[in-house]
Amino acid sequence: MTAKTDYRDYWERAVPFDRFLSREVERNHDLWEGIYRRARTPAWARRRAAELVGHWRLLVLAEDWCGDAVNTVPVLARLAEDVPHFELRVLGRDENPELMGRHLTNGTRSIPMAIILGERFGVAGAWGPRPAELQRFVISEKARGVRPPREIYAESRRWYARDRGETTLSELLDAVAAATAVD
Repeated sequence: MTAKTDYRDYWERAVPFDRFLSREVERNHDLWEGIYRRARTPAWARRRAAELVGHWRLLVLAEDWCGDAVNTVPVLARLAEDVPHFELRVLGRDENPELMGRHLTNGTRSIPMAIILGERFGVAGAWGPRPAELQRFVISEKARGVRPPREIYAESRRWYARDRGETTLSELLDAVAAATAVD
């Protein structure tokens, strides 16, 4: 029998984004800070989030070396700062293999993974590791085996720069709305 996961305990051990950025991010620190400084929560996202009933916690599994994390977690952090009933905290994936094991993507430990927790710390949904359109592109390109990974990831970085977090926010808010509808 599998033991029940105590998400409240994970939440309490996780760190707020500002602490993650100042104390935990060693690799690519300037990139993390730059994306965070430029990240904005668009008015449409603030309005949509304000319509969602409840208190929502985003427990994010990430690592500082992850290109997808650096492009999405600062965007999610800004959302949590701008919407009073959203909170965000970060845990390292590698220090929490048992939690990561419960939130795999197609059997892989892909990050970032935003675990959406409700008011009583129950799992209400999840988002990650990257926007669906970009995920399809990356999987397709890797499966084709024609382009080297560095080219695929360069194209991913360009996609994130064009998108400016819009798709990440839309998909995350869709996941919270779905959880609200079920609750």
